[in-house]
Amino acid sequence: MRDPFAVPAHAKEIFAALEPYLHPTPLLVVISGPSGVGKDSVIKRMQALGYPFHFIVTATDRPPRPGEVDGVDYHFVSTAEFERMIAKDELLEYARVYGQYKGVPKAEAREALGSGRDVIMRLDVQGAATIRRLVPQALSIFLVPPSLDVLVARLRRRAGDSTEQVQRRLQTALEELKRLDEFEYIVVNREGQLDETVRQVAAIITAAKCQTRPRRITL
Repeated sequence: MRDPFAVPAHAKEIFAALEPYLHPTPLLVVISGPSGVGKDSVIKRMQALGYPFHFIVTATDRPPRPGEVDGVDYHFVSTAEFERMIAKDELLEYARVYGQYKGVPKAEAREALGSGRDVIMRLDVQGAATIRRLVPQALSIFLVPPSLDVLVARLRRRAGDSTEQVQRRLQTALEELKRLDEFEYIVVNREGQLDETVRQVAAIITAAKCQTRPRRITL
């Protein structure tokens, strides 16, 4: 007996239009915030929990702090090498912060996105502004401390910083906190609740993939 049910001729066209939502394109995610807010801690915890993303390791000409590993925490290079990278246009963005260069290697970001992985970058507020200008479709998340006392305590715990450096970082952090409305999302990184912060960041990334207007990242 002939099945009376018939699929409309335009059904395949409709489902073809759903393809970008069934297989979302990778995102470029910027996690930013002032010094002492815990950007490194959040990213390292996401890595430890196995979140499937590629973390772009920032290049810098500052010396490593105790416990930092080259190629894991930063790409530690000489000032001359960093300036060569600038001259050769090898950086997606760079800035000189507190007298030190920091920048994002362009090739690493392109390779990761090309492989289909989400890319996360840890940037200061100045660097995040540059990425938003160059890549308007990037997803921007601003981390903030739960209180001024917590921010001061975190800054004072930084290894190797003098009292003058801590004071300067605090003044800069307060100015950067005024710029939170430049970002799409804000997440409070509370003391002792790192996993909750990570869950909120992951939820934002998931939500971005469910938007009806998919983000198209072009570098």
